[in-house]
Amino acid sequence: MLLCACSNSGGTKEEAATLPEGDPVAAAMGRSEYLIGPSDLLTVTVFQIEDLNREVRVNNAGQIALPLIGAVPVAGRTVGEIEQDIAGRYQARYLQNPQVTVFVKEFSSQRVTVGGAVKKPGIFPMTSRLSLLQSLALAEGFSDVASHRNVLVFRTIGGERKYARFDVAAIEKGEHPDPQIFGEDVIVVDTSMGRQTLRTLIQLAPFIAVWRSYN
Repeated sequence: MLLCACSNSGGTKEEAATLPEGDPVAAAMGRSEYLIGPSDLLTVTVFQIEDLNREVRVNNAGQIALPLIGAVPVAGRTVGEIEQDIAGRYQARYLQNPQVTVFVKEFSSQRVTVGGAVKKPGIFPMTSRLSLLQSLALAEGFSDVASHRNVLVFRTIGGERKYARFDVAAIEKGEHPDPQIFGEDVIVVDTSMGRQTLRTLIQLAPFIAVWRSYN
């Protein structure tokens, strides 16, 4: 995995060779678990007790309300932490060894930023799980000067900003897996120097012709 300072140049053969298999961002940077936030929609399931199953949205106070146990604080916590908390509350008063599953149905509180050589750079809400290709689609795909082999994903791990480099052309061909994108990730598409030069020459062509006509 290539982990280094940001580069504005196109990818080289050496850089492409460093791309890892599997989930590159998670493997190289450490998996950043999603933290629940206000407006997220959760599905809470208690195994074999359908009356306790609920689909609940996190309120502005960062809580959800469940049968028998009432308000449960969830904002800023991972799914695993919430599952343990809910199971503990049910076990303390009502159930023996409850098996609780929490699934995030809508990621309303998280966003992904897509910039660089894309058609529509911006900050987009994550209403569901997103892959790298899906995130790029939110920005309407690559611009005409984009480097498909030099796409960077920035992520904050333990307070430290890191990034991984991806060959999207290889992902589209099925040669590399399409990695999952997490809330607050920043995706930057680098430019292809060859394409940038070609575009510049096309834009300058009328001026060159005029200059030649007077000389």
